[in-house]
Order: sequence, then structure tokens, then C-alpha cells
Amino acid sequence: MRVLGFGDNIVDRFVDRGVDYPGGNSVNVAVYARRLGAEAAYLGVFGDDDLGRFLGAAVAAEGVDTGRCVVRAGESGVSHLRVDDGERVFLGWNGGGVTVREPLVLDDDLLGYAAGFDLVHSSVYSRSEPELPKLAAPGGPLVSFDLSSEDDFRDPAYLDRICPHADLVLLSCSHLGPAETEELLAEAVRRGAGLALGTRGTQGAIACDGRVTVSGPARPVAEDALVDTMGCGDAFLAGFAVALLRGGWARGERPGRGLIEEALRGGALAAHEQCFVEGAFGHGRPSPVTSM
Repeated sequence: MRVLGFGDNIVDRFVDRGVDYPGGNSVNVAVYARRLGAEAAYLGVFGDDDLGRFLGAAVAAEGVDTGRCVVRAGESGVSHLRVDDGERVFLGWNGGGVTVREPLVLDDDLLGYAAGFDLVHSSVYSRSEPELPKLAAPGGPLVSFDLSSEDDFRDPAYLDRICPHADLVLLSCSHLGPAETEELLAEAVRRGAGLALGTRGTQGAIACDGRVTVSGPARPVAEDALVDTMGCGDAFLAGFAVALLRGGWARGERPGRGLIEEALRGGALAAHEQCFVEGAFGHGRPSPVTSM
């Protein structure tokens, strides 16, 4: 199995801890896939500042190949957070820095590189929308895309940009009930997604491919054992996708109900284990900012 994270990277600055952690949706999925036994790489833009070097070193230390990444002059993305009763609270960010401002454009060489992977994952925070049709062209890899939880990314026009080019989309649905989640997933599939996954935190997850809708429970975590929930959604997606790949998921083929159920269990286990990790995947270092 070969998984490529394509797009965003960012420093998660926990102001309550005074610690910076490496992160970013595309980075996290690559790291978690690697921890689950896949061969993984990350493709994106690092800033040329100290934070960019910190990010690149942390990702490489996880065994994720960063050899095709680009370093551009400019600042790295930084998000400010704190943890309240185990739940992360976002306080703001600097817009993602040069990673988002000057994202990679996939030329023929990079498309050939991406085609060597079984799955390429990206997200709404990567500014990678124009590149999805290239990845989804015949002979390309499977494509997954994180649609996050924000209403702007549920707009029909935005879904029409993404879903026809995605074999798997993830939607964070903790704020929705089961019926609303199923309706949203079905809409994503109607608009072209091969499979839609809705994560609902402690309420489990639901997957829909237009033929079957399958629910899976979350694995409980004792409150006194919870470190924080940073990266849990990304971990669920990685566990879900890796389980599908192990089960034979390939371009042009829909996984059956049994494999989807197995993938939901794999996602729930990966998200459960993530609850005991500081930051997205550790590698924290003292932050220059301790309050906000």
C-alpha cells in the first residue's frame, strides 16, 4: 500500500501548553497511514522559515518521504489552539502561510509521481481543487478528500468541484444527527463521490456509496485518559482508507458492505488510539507564544 498526502502542512500552537506541534490534514493522513503499515509520502510546500524546517524534519522522522516537496520563501502556517476538557478549541490562524498562498501545481512529472501511489489524499485547506481532475484522470490513483465541517464546503457548487473527482470524501458531522448525516453523504455521492464517510465523534461514523449505508460505533475513551482530540478525524480517515486498501479497494471498484464495515472498525480503532497522543503526532517543542 502506498499513500500520498498532497497539500497542507501547518504548525499547531497550543497556547495553553506553550508547545508547537507539526500537523496539517494532508500531513497527518500520510503519517497515520505510515504508522498503520503503509508506505507513505507527503507532497507540498514548506516555508523557508524555522517553522518550515521544524515541520519538514518532524514529518521525515515519521518515515514519510518528503523528497519531492518544495521550499518557498515565506512564512509557515500557524494555527492557535487550546484544549478544554480534552476537546481542542481553535482560536485562529495566519491563513496557512506560503503553503496555501503558493500551492503546488501538478506538472507531468509530479503527476507521474502521484500515479505511483494507491491513494492520494488532500483537503479543503490545501488549495488543491484545480489539481483533482488531473489526479482523477484515467490511470491515476484513488483520490480521497477531506471536506471538513464548515458550511462553505457543503455548498452544492463546491461539492460539484470536488465530488466527481474523488473516490472517497470525508465530512465531519459531529454537529448533525444520523438522518442529516445520511442525507449529506447521499448528496455527496449523487454529486459524484464514489464513497462518502461522515465522522460523528463519540457517536461513531456512517459511510454511504449510493447503494448501501453502513454505520459503525466509536470506541469509548475514559475521560481521565483522554489527552486531546487533535487529529482524531484524520486518524479515522487513515484507518478507514488503509483497511479498504488492504481489502483490495482499487480504482473503478466499489468496496462491498463487508469491507466497508471492516473499514469503519479500522477507522474507529485508529481514532481511539489517537486520543492518547499529544498534538497530531507528537514531536512537540516549546512555543514562543504561551498565551493568546
